[in-house]
Amino acid sequence: MAHVLLENLSKIFLDKDGKSVTAVNGLFLAVDKGEFMVLVGPSGCGKSTTLRMIAGLESVSTGSVSIDGRPVNGVPPKDRDIAMVFQNYALYPHMNVYENMAFGLRIRNLPTKEVDSRVREASLMLGLDDLLERKPRALSGGQRQRVAVGRAIVRKPKVFLFDEPLSNLDAKMRTSMRLEISRLHAKLGATMIYVTHDQTEAMTMGDRICVMRSGAIQQLSDPLSLYQKPANLFVAGFIGSPEMNQFKGGVVSMGDRRFFEIPCASQQALRIPMTGDRARAAGSNSDRPLVMGIRPEDVHDARHRPETSFVLPFDCSVELVEPMGAETLLHLNIAGTSCIARVRPGERYSAGQRLSVAFDMDRSHLFDAATEEALV
Repeated sequence: MAHVLLENLSKIFLDKDGKSVTAVNGLFLAVDKGEFMVLVGPSGCGKSTTLRMIAGLESVSTGSVSIDGRPVNGVPPKDRDIAMVFQNYALYPHMNVYENMAFGLRIRNLPTKEVDSRVREASLMLGLDDLLERKPRALSGGQRQRVAVGRAIVRKPKVFLFDEPLSNLDAKMRTSMRLEISRLHAKLGATMIYVTHDQTEAMTMGDRICVMRSGAIQQLSDPLSLYQKPANLFVAGFIGSPEMNQFKGGVVSMGDRRFFEIPCASQQALRIPMTGDRARAAGSNSDRPLVMGIRPEDVHDARHRPETSFVLPFDCSVELVEPMGAETLLHLNIAGTSCIARVRPGERYSAGQRLSVAFDMDRSHLFDAATEEALV
């Protein structure tokens, strides 16, 4: 296990015209010993470049990478005591599973007994002990990925690095491999840094999640905190499936009451009452455009709204129904804005239906429309 520290880490490339392109911009990140850290974000956000700089596969433009208190800028990848699992399995096609896992140990001149012990220990851990004589072409995608993980395990590195290792697998196999890697982390207690664009992987696997955008960290926290208290509109929209609904508008005061007003070109503006911390935050920001966010599970069919929440129902139209089995997703048109509601599956809905819905405003979020930062 090792502590990994990134200090003011930046990576600048030159495009074909010789102009500078910043892929990673002044990153500060500390990964604790034994932690499962996930770097997540859309394509081009700099997460894989960050991982490659930790591995030594990309040079560092500015800043430093330290592993276990030792600066490793300029240290070759083979001397960093790390193991990396890639998106493509990168197995040697002419070697069987055993030899693929043993190869890295043999070139380090480990004793034959030690090599055999490590390979068989890892293969048993990953359920590969019956496949050791097979060549990669005789394996499924999930089995090949397990071999790639096993090749990393046998090295017993200080840090494991995963670069989108599940993106080539089908949905069922991704779920299975997610569980296997999580169990592996619990068993080994190793430091792992995992890159993905899939927020479901991030939420289910990470001890902490680092959300990135345009080469910078947007928020660093545990999964539930990211979901419940997003720092800005980007995190609110990226974390969660379906993503958080967002309504542009502003605050209207009527006496001592505060309402979030959603303008609508075809009808009267929709005013939704606000209470508690939301009302206080709205009152102190009544002079600026705001965005209200609300999760799909907090948009209720008014017939089944929670008794504990202060909500007033209003009418909208159903545009699309997605029955998911355990739940139903309703795509709604509310004051000209698209909105998704996650409702219980027992009711039947149809496109074009008029529906009375209610927001649980005690679980809503407010953001500054200009800065996109969370207010509450």
